[in-house]
Amino acid sequence: MTVVDVSVLPGFVAVILLFLLPPGPDMAYMLAAGLEGGRRFALKAILGIGTGMSVYAAAVVIGVGTVAQSHPALLDAVKVSGAAYLLWLAYATIRNARCMASGPSDVSTGRPYLRGVLVSLTNPKVILFFLAVLPQFMGNAHNAGLQLAMLGAVNVLSEVLLYGTIGVLAGAFHARFKNSRKAGAMLNYLAGTVYVVLAGVVTAEVLARSISS
Repeated sequence: MTVVDVSVLPGFVAVILLFLLPPGPDMAYMLAAGLEGGRRFALKAILGIGTGMSVYAAAVVIGVGTVAQSHPALLDAVKVSGAAYLLWLAYATIRNARCMASGPSDVSTGRPYLRGVLVSLTNPKVILFFLAVLPQFMGNAHNAGLQLAMLGAVNVLSEVLLYGTIGVLAGAFHARFKNSRKAGAMLNYLAGTVYVVLAGVVTAEVLARSISS
């Protein structure tokens, strides 16, 4: 008896990569986090992203996700909250950039882990992906709960590795220019711009959905 079916993993990982490669809130946050705070900041941020994803994966395994899927207005509210949070991050990051440009700054770069958790939890596309894709890869598993848990863990690990790499690479630019006040300020301005653009995209998606419905 096959408790979990690992033979589905190659195809599942391929689908995950297709989902993760297009830029989204998590990827944009990791890019901005690396530019803003460097490699260590990015590593803490990706642990937050992974935690948020794990919460959604657990929700799908225990069946909570189906409730969210049947109430699209709830998902829109989560998206709007996420956009508002991204705008707040943009404000804090740009304020930090201004302080850096004018002289030595004592402004904290924030709590990257907590930011990562919040960015991930306010991205409902994650739970929709879990709901739509995970059940398609049950294979010959005889324990549905364990199979879903395994798939969820693989998904979380894949995102942590991919987006964590992006964050660390972005952090290399921060490390290279951290001793230059002007360059550091520019990196923070760039990170703030990423947050603003992403908040606009999320808001546009919600408005388009509201108009079409």
